[in-house]
Amino acid sequence: MNHYDAIIIGAGAAGLTAGIYLSRAKVKTLILNEGTVGGQMVLTHEIANYPGIESISGYELARNMKLQAQKFGAVIKSNIKITSFDLKSNPKRFIVNGKDEYTSDVVIITTGGRSRTLGVPGENEFKGKGISYCATCDGDFFQDKEIIVVGGGNSALEEAVSLTKYASKVTIVHQFDHFQAFEHYVNEAKNNPKIDFIMESKIVEFIGDEKLRKVKIQNQRNGEVLEKDIDGVFIFIGYVPNTEMFEDVLELNQFKEIVVDKNMATNIEGVYAAGDSIAKRYRQVTTAVGEGTVAALSAAEYLNKFEKAEQVAEESVV
Repeated sequence: MNHYDAIIIGAGAAGLTAGIYLSRAKVKTLILNEGTVGGQMVLTHEIANYPGIESISGYELARNMKLQAQKFGAVIKSNIKITSFDLKSNPKRFIVNGKDEYTSDVVIITTGGRSRTLGVPGENEFKGKGISYCATCDGDFFQDKEIIVVGGGNSALEEAVSLTKYASKVTIVHQFDHFQAFEHYVNEAKNNPKIDFIMESKIVEFIGDEKLRKVKIQNQRNGEVLEKDIDGVFIFIGYVPNTEMFEDVLELNQFKEIVVDKNMATNIEGVYAAGDSIAKRYRQVTTAVGEGTVAALSAAEYLNKFEKAEQVAEESVV
């Protein structure tokens, strides 16, 4: 009862897409997800560059993908804990919550990533008490407040603009003298009257009592430290791939990202990977969807060959 043709680890954009493709192809599919279904998508206030959809929240897009996968027959188990696994066995095995065993002939890993932290004094203390990594989740808590956004990539600038719907003022703090974001996001932020910039600087300490009250910002050029009163800080400096569990199993690069080929295949036969846990340059919902599609099609092809090989083996025994 607990054997599936395919098991997908992770239910973000890549995992749900793979689940849609496989289950629609009548492949018995199980998606195991340790967190909330949707992954990084649910942290995005607005997705306005998804082909065919003018504008949609990340939460809503994740919900639609989940329902679509389930409609085609995929089984989704979320908020679980994978306590052990064996990717090299035949079939491949996973133990969930220390007791439930699930097996499959093929595996797709789509574990995504998590928000990168600054790692400075006070950050852990004031998480959820003025420090946030999710504009969608916490933006409305800062209505008519002054906030800081840390970062210089697409997410930082895009979310800074979205936060102006709530905050009276947004200050972007970035460690370099230029941004790494697309020109559209840079111009949108620069043209917003509510947004100011502190460049070539970084936050070195968070200060407060029961909640965040102020930050210390150090200039990278002269070392001078500015102490600034603030109501909240949103940190968007990228994220770390969730690949710790695979460190001694799969081939990872120096950034701990899973190394895959053009078919999304890993170094273990029958194991594929897609989404923000793999080595790649661009991290967007659309790229994750594309990778999830390739991984699913590759996995389906592998299953067809696998079944034919088993059939030949059985016939030779007979």
